[in-house]
Amino acid sequence: MKDLLSVLKISVPDKIFIKDPETSDLGKRIVEHSITLINQIGFESFTFKKLGTKIGSNESSIYRYFESKHKLLQYLSSWYWAWLEYQLVIETFSISNAKEKLDKGITIVTRTVKEDSNFSHINETILYKIIVNESSKSFLTKEVDSENKEGYFEIYKRVITRIADMILAVKNDYNFALSLASTIIEGALHQHYLKEHFPSITNCNDTKTPTQFFIQLTNNSLK
Repeated sequence: MKDLLSVLKISVPDKIFIKDPETSDLGKRIVEHSITLINQIGFESFTFKKLGTKIGSNESSIYRYFESKHKLLQYLSSWYWAWLEYQLVIETFSISNAKEKLDKGITIVTRTVKEDSNFSHINETILYKIIVNESSKSFLTKEVDSENKEGYFEIYKRVITRIADMILAVKNDYNFALSLASTIIEGALHQHYLKEHFPSITNCNDTKTPTQFFIQLTNNSLK
């Protein structure tokens, strides 16, 4: 798996960026340090001026890659979902039992993320924290419908569809496969958020994980 992942390129919809940051050292530094800076100060306080200071580059050079910090957040979110999709495909393709495959799929999309050494300029552990805390801001906007038509969220939707297909493989007459799949994926982010910030209103903790909850929820729904 490591050898395969090492030659894969994470593809993000090209309308999100002006210039692909993966094509230059500066672009990769923009992505790398935007992740650490957003994690440190939050998306609201994050600006291209602050990022430029951090990487020792002019603010204008960042605008050559992304037209706004909103588009940068969409890029980071899309990159995460594409990376997660690779995990989903590679770790489940050899599982023939539909129930086992679904449980594995749920595990992959709900587990706490660990850093992947195949992408040295992106710390997936920190990026996951941003996804948990900030990713909803990439689509809770007035422009969401037009951006959706432009394909900005195609990878995110594809991950949900993959989980929905796994659900239907277990119970092909289940009428809410997409609803359940999107609930698992978004719900896992929410439970991780509650676990970190509002532990008094979730049962998830260090011993009872969101993964366990969503596997149980799914199994009960498909009975």
